[in-house]
Amino acid sequence: MDDKPFSDAERRLTLGALMIVFLLSALDQTIVSTAMPRIISELHGLTLYSWVTTAYLLTSTVMVPIWGKLGDIYGRKPILVIGISIFLVGSWLSGLSGEFGPILGVSGMVQLIVFRALQGIGGGALFTTAFAIIADLYPPRERGKFAGIFGSVFGLASVLGPLIGGYFTDHGTVQLGGHTIAGWRWVFYVNLPLSLLSLFMVIVKMPALPHQRSGEVDVLGAALLIAAFVPLLLALSLGGHSFAWSSPQSLGLFGLAAVALSLFILVENRVSNPILPPHLFRNRTFSSANLAGFLISMAFMGVVMFLPLYLQLGMGVAATTSGLIMLPLMGGLIIGSTISGQLVSKTGQYRPFMLVGAGLLLLGVSLLAVFLGKVGLPVLCLMLLVVGLGLGPGQSLFNIATQNAVDPRDIGVATSSNQFFRQIGSTVGAALAGALLTHRLASLGGAMDLGALQGMTVRAGLAGGRHAVDPVLRDALLHAVQGVTQAAALVVLAGLIAILFIPVMPLRSRMPTAAPVLAKDEPTN
Repeated sequence: MDDKPFSDAERRLTLGALMIVFLLSALDQTIVSTAMPRIISELHGLTLYSWVTTAYLLTSTVMVPIWGKLGDIYGRKPILVIGISIFLVGSWLSGLSGEFGPILGVSGMVQLIVFRALQGIGGGALFTTAFAIIADLYPPRERGKFAGIFGSVFGLASVLGPLIGGYFTDHGTVQLGGHTIAGWRWVFYVNLPLSLLSLFMVIVKMPALPHQRSGEVDVLGAALLIAAFVPLLLALSLGGHSFAWSSPQSLGLFGLAAVALSLFILVENRVSNPILPPHLFRNRTFSSANLAGFLISMAFMGVVMFLPLYLQLGMGVAATTSGLIMLPLMGGLIIGSTISGQLVSKTGQYRPFMLVGAGLLLLGVSLLAVFLGKVGLPVLCLMLLVVGLGLGPGQSLFNIATQNAVDPRDIGVATSSNQFFRQIGSTVGAALAGALLTHRLASLGGAMDLGALQGMTVRAGLAGGRHAVDPVLRDALLHAVQGVTQAAALVVLAGLIAILFIPVMPLRSRMPTAAPVLAKDEPTN
């Protein structure tokens, strides 16, 4: 590959298209949550509340490594076009869910769950393909500043998403030809113009990007990957509240996941063009960076998932206000991601900034663990700012380190693996944090579990405004959430140790020469 295979104009236009794609995916992960109380009220789906998120999580996560491998084989551009198209159709159908009542006996809530799963299939291609395209366009040292900007887009979407979702839900209801379109439906319809714009820019403006591998798709490996991680994610997402961890459902799902994962590993070591090449795990940078990303994402979910729960039910803060209190965290994430990206491009080093980020994250989470419930909201916001500053570098640097350490023909699968393990980490973190929260509540003699707390939060969201706080519930929640943050601090410490094992490798300032286009899975490191 030449040092500069694309013109500056092509690169700028491609970056513009990728920014829209990235914003599209990031917004969808944050905009829906604010509308959920209204959705379950109108579609009568409180018992299926968690499935709207779970369905998207399942399909988007398991498809990430598959899309990454397909991008290596067939090229990023066609894969991105297919992913955006599926995402667009899924968004449109999600907005139509229940509009015309039950269809073939299927309720509006079940329709939404199915269409969210379809949306997730396309959504899995957006993040991973966008980051892989950046790797095709720029050498590793230049990627830092762009990856930092893209991380900032994610932080910005995290801020704007709930506000946009709340605005559409409360004020977006319109009358068209005597037909009422509920405001929450625009939470999904807003994706349509963005999807069409990004499709136009990708198809018309983006240059054809060379693919690095040839060979057949590992269909059996893809099937076993899905068979392994769908049951695992279902067990982690629903265990502890939809059914007990020791129930036959949980044990059966974990058992199925273990058998399928064992078969997946066996197949991947035998096929010529595996979905997840085994030789990559012998690359210390790849393994250590993915482990660190897994642990940091795991800890992050433990903090952000239940802090709003404590704010609303333990402090009586309105749902909107609890969202605003989280803004310093997202602001810190934007600042940390942008500054670390610029410094990485300037110095050619990434590990020092990973360590600083993890250190700040450890400090922020530890402060929350010690002082939660003892300080006012302004000080709490400052602690969340520190947490955000610590999270910022991890938004892009683990990915850059991994891309820098692998052969160009494995860029797609390396990029998708980084995102895949981070998403698995988030799911594991949410499950373990939920289990710990429930255990600590039970240790106080309370009969309240996570499902009951989520139901109370939903009802508070439907009621709106500040509400009275039960002092017994407040103390129980404080005890439980403090335990979660203490555990999260230990996980961050483990992530910091994992970062120490990432080799010190200066980022290349020139595009590497690609290896011959091969199907055989040969070690290159």
